[in-house]
Amino acid sequence: MKEKPLNAAPADQLRLLDLQALDSRLDRLAHRRRTLPEHEEIDRLGSRLTTLRDLVVAAETEDSDAAREQTKAEQDVDQVRTRAERDQQRLDSGHISNPKELENLQHEIVSLGKRQADLEEVVLEVMERREEIQGRLAGLVEERDAAQAERDAAAGRRDAAIAEIDQDSAGDAKQRDVVAAAIPADLLKLYEKIREQAHGVAAAALYQRRCEGCRLELGITDLNAIRAAAADAIVRCDNCRRILVRTAESGL
Repeated sequence: MKEKPLNAAPADQLRLLDLQALDSRLDRLAHRRRTLPEHEEIDRLGSRLTTLRDLVVAAETEDSDAAREQTKAEQDVDQVRTRAERDQQRLDSGHISNPKELENLQHEIVSLGKRQADLEEVVLEVMERREEIQGRLAGLVEERDAAQAERDAAAGRRDAAIAEIDQDSAGDAKQRDVVAAAIPADLLKLYEKIREQAHGVAAAALYQRRCEGCRLELGITDLNAIRAAAADAIVRCDNCRRILVRTAESGL
């Protein structure tokens, strides 16, 4: 269906350029807000932080398991040592006169000594393993804390940038409301409709015979039609269909 011709005073048409400038600035601010480099940095650091946290938990669990293993090995050593000491006291007491019993006791003391030595080797091995685990854990904790500090710093920079952008946007939005309120409703409705269809740019100046919306120079036929149009006629670019606003620099 052919669009109904729309007329608007030249001053109202010029206000469209002011409105477009504000809308374009608001769009740029919104784009800047969405694409702040800190967003990507925070995501990257967040992923690294998650990995490091998981590694820290795994190392802490490994250390905890090794600690229980060490405790169990030390208890085994204590039990064997206690038993060997008790047997040695029996042997030293001189109360055992039966040669066979005496021989068995001496043999048990020797066996317990070997068993204690073996268990002490286990304790040393576990302790060395724990030392390696704890060293690795300390390094991971340091990395995690550094990543957290970096992420917090990036979040601070992001929040400061967003606050500045939001402040600028709020000021421009208020100014936009003032400008939009001075534009006739039907013209503003057309402007908003075209903005949705034309990637945010609905009105453009005709500058030196060129549409500043699509940056294409108009042909002689189109220029003649615009020259012949009434001052209050709304003219559109045949290339991009944006509203063409005539100014003293249009070159007509």
